[in-house]
Amino acid sequence: MTDTEPVEDVPKSANVNSIGQMFDRIAPAYDILNHLLSFGQDFSWRRRLANAVAGKEKLRVLDLATGSGDVLISLLDKNPNVTEAVGLDVSENMLALCRDKITRRKLAGRIKLVRADVTANRLDDASFDVVTMGFGIRNMPDVFNTLTEIHRLLKEGGTALILEFSMPDNRILRSFYLFYLRFFVPMLGRLLSGDNHAYRYLDTSIENFHRAEDFCRLMQKAGFSNVNATPLTFGIACLYQGNKSDESNG
Repeated sequence: MTDTEPVEDVPKSANVNSIGQMFDRIAPAYDILNHLLSFGQDFSWRRRLANAVAGKEKLRVLDLATGSGDVLISLLDKNPNVTEAVGLDVSENMLALCRDKITRRKLAGRIKLVRADVTANRLDDASFDVVTMGFGIRNMPDVFNTLTEIHRLLKEGGTALILEFSMPDNRILRSFYLFYLRFFVPMLGRLLSGDNHAYRYLDTSIENFHRAEDFCRLMQKAGFSNVNATPLTFGIACLYQGNKSDESNG
């Protein structure tokens, strides 16, 4: 069940294709990168996301841009009521890492992996109770289109949980973090992976991503209700939550 099942051909979009190729290149160093960017806090952030999943029985969960699978694994560790989980990613090398982790953790019976573009898949409308995305939405060529796709995939009453890096509001902390992103992370990333462009891109993608209040407005525009943002670790990351409800559709 952990074999990658393509529901859509690898996208021909130049933007999506280039992102997929970049993550194929840096896959071996990806987990280390997340630990570096988060100062090691990404473990607790994923637990925070997993703990936000509603406690009703027999949940069907989709994790978009699933990468190496850490969000999926955290969701299953914390929520035995998740009876089916689907992980979707465009990068085959990232899915290979995910597949290895799933096998080691003996979670194969609860997880299905799909290789596809987030916004060009053939998953059914209103088919998931929870849709999650960890550190992936800032890499999407069209963030609003991604949010409307998440809304489409959710059942009525379903929940979207999006974990993403952000810039701290505190000016001193923000200055320190910018220095860290612009100089230290690319230097170390180049040493670890030999790919200078990827780590420069990841820095600029964090700097240029929406501020929390703007992203919340974008979620509301995409049809979500009860939208909120929870800053994590002094604003280095943010956990966004929104619901799909009759009110949001009407």
